[in-house]
Amino acid sequence: MSAAERLEELPVVGAGRLPEWIRVAPPRGAAYPEVKALLAELRLETVCREARCPNLPECWSAGTATLMLLGTDCTRRCAFCAVTTRSPHGVVDLGEPARVAEGVRRWGLKYVVLTQVCRDDLQDGGAALLASTVTAIRRESPATRVELLVGDLAGKESSLRTVLQARPDVLAHNVETVERLSAGLRDRRASYPSSLELLTRAAASSPALITKSSIMLGLGETNSEMDHALRDLRSAGVRLLTLGQYLRPSPGHRPVERYVPPEEFGDWKERALELGFAGVESGPLVRSSYRAEELFARAIGGV
Repeated sequence: MSAAERLEELPVVGAGRLPEWIRVAPPRGAAYPEVKALLAELRLETVCREARCPNLPECWSAGTATLMLLGTDCTRRCAFCAVTTRSPHGVVDLGEPARVAEGVRRWGLKYVVLTQVCRDDLQDGGAALLASTVTAIRRESPATRVELLVGDLAGKESSLRTVLQARPDVLAHNVETVERLSAGLRDRRASYPSSLELLTRAAASSPALITKSSIMLGLGETNSEMDHALRDLRSAGVRLLTLGQYLRPSPGHRPVERYVPPEEFGDWKERALELGFAGVESGPLVRSSYRAEELFARAIGGV
């Protein structure tokens, strides 16, 4: 039986008590305190902390973190996100790119993931600072691969072009959910079609650029809607995909509709690979940048 056929037969289980398969291990390993100290010294922010990622202990203990650029205040309010909503009123830390590049060098990272808060208060959505950060890393650590997870940059083609000219190895942008649920889950300034358009433009910009996206499950999506979303992403040229369980950050955020069991995530991974994705991470605790380096290796023909 194919993955698609198995998915059609799965029962829908509602959200109750947190299931046994969602457990977060405590921090382990010598790298954890080193990562924490370096971040504090260089005044670097991470999406790991700001978005309350359940994988923070695992990733920091392994010596990796996803750095968040342009501050910690986001100008958008999405119903699923724990990042603070507040306008920075055009304030930008111009020293951030140099500090990030120094951190990557001192960390000795071979692969780094950078993301951003949405900055609708900036004319270019923060594209210039994102590009400057990639350029600074290239200068300090030429061998380091850079994955850049961007917002929709207000749909401005000029802003996307600015980011792409810095030559990230991976350009990621998350559709977050299926088309029907997008308007109620994401900020009103975001849209499912505009996200697909950004990914399509990025994929068409260079054969060397790898594009990536992510979807949260457990928000009330149907199997047919999920399959349609995967097909949309493949049509947009997306090669890497992450699928994870939505976890409610607080009582003020969108409730969980159901907890998706690990075996169903396994079937979605198989289905995505059938559709032609080069690399897929799929599981209850998977997030956008989870095991990003390994996923990238699959896209370029590695293990």
